[in-house]
Amino acid sequence: MLKTMPFARFQSIRDAALLLCLCITAGLCLPWFATADSLEWLPRETEQAAFPSLLSSLRVQGPLEFCGEPVPLDRPEVREQLEKALLVLLWDRAQIILNIKRSGRFFPYIEDRLEKRGMPDDLKYIAVIESALRPHAGSHRGAVGYWQFIRSTARKYGLRVDGNIDERRNIFTSTEAALDFLTELHDMFGSWAVACAAYNMGENGMRKRIRTQGVTDYYKLYLPRETMFYLFRAIAAKMVFSDPAHYGFQFRDDDYYRPPEFDRVTVTLQKDTPVADIARAAGTHFRAIKDLNTQILGNDLVRGTHVLLLPKGASRDFAAKLGLKPDPPSAKASAPSPGRTAQAAPKPAPRPTPRVAEGRNELRVYVVRKGDNLHAIARRLGVPLRSLLTPNGLTPESTIQPGQRLLVTQ
Repeated sequence: MLKTMPFARFQSIRDAALLLCLCITAGLCLPWFATADSLEWLPRETEQAAFPSLLSSLRVQGPLEFCGEPVPLDRPEVREQLEKALLVLLWDRAQIILNIKRSGRFFPYIEDRLEKRGMPDDLKYIAVIESALRPHAGSHRGAVGYWQFIRSTARKYGLRVDGNIDERRNIFTSTEAALDFLTELHDMFGSWAVACAAYNMGENGMRKRIRTQGVTDYYKLYLPRETMFYLFRAIAAKMVFSDPAHYGFQFRDDDYYRPPEFDRVTVTLQKDTPVADIARAAGTHFRAIKDLNTQILGNDLVRGTHVLLLPKGASRDFAAKLGLKPDPPSAKASAPSPGRTAQAAPKPAPRPTPRVAEGRNELRVYVVRKGDNLHAIARRLGVPLRSLLTPNGLTPESTIQPGQRLLVTQ
């Protein structure tokens, strides 16, 4: 005797068959509806992907160096760590593309500052492995920004970090602080490889391990696992960023993100001011101000003196539109494009101070103010840190007091 199929089951099978027919029909009809006008967003040219095998990418011949220091590829443990770093990096092709595209926006400024300070160009890859060149990147340890400063280190190197402003998120201020820190670490350890490792783990921990192990070579030091792998991540980034085509990434000039063009203004606010008001005075919108000034937290800019970036041309009559008294004209700056000579972000002119000596190195006097530290003073005056330390017999860790008079070499 035949059993009849339950009606509910028959209906579900019928619905599934109907859905299948509809999908087939839609697939057959799509070419008739997908006219050229409706698909304008599609690229006119497509490129055939041609990525080398992961195994072939690991066959590094050498010689290889980082910051002008050789990478000892003849040592098996060094080659193994480098191969691991390359595999981890190349596995995430989407992230590589994003990072290389972002480098067009930020590398020109970082490269310019490194060149002007006589520092190795390879140090720019530290920002890549620290934050993927993202201003809002953060870690579980509380590190924030392009160069991943924790709060205490950021303040030590002159960055403002509070509930209203976080200069770790600003590419200009944070880069200066990071280069100050790396310079100090290099002076301390005499090696850029060790300096980069100390940037990751801290100078005190590095001193302790060097003292315990009696070794000063990064590649021979036994360090925390993260730090032992840290420099290899930077080396791998250098290899891929320096020759992306070798690893299958065919970038054109217009693939890179461009640096924004902007005007730089200094404003003194007598009260907290909504960012929306600043945007209206600049003839732009809220997001444009926040994107250009990533150090601003929240929806208001607190009272005080601030350096702001505005869209190009927006500085004209900005103070009047915001209801402020006009300040002396400040320099305008445009961030450079990839492959071109970068222009350093201009620094505010230091206040005039008495000249106390004439000679090969001119001296002047700076009177310490409340909240000052040596790194912040050097940045404000536009001089290297040693211009403060040498004539005053100080070290980077020296304590200074408000009212103290410091000699500054020009």
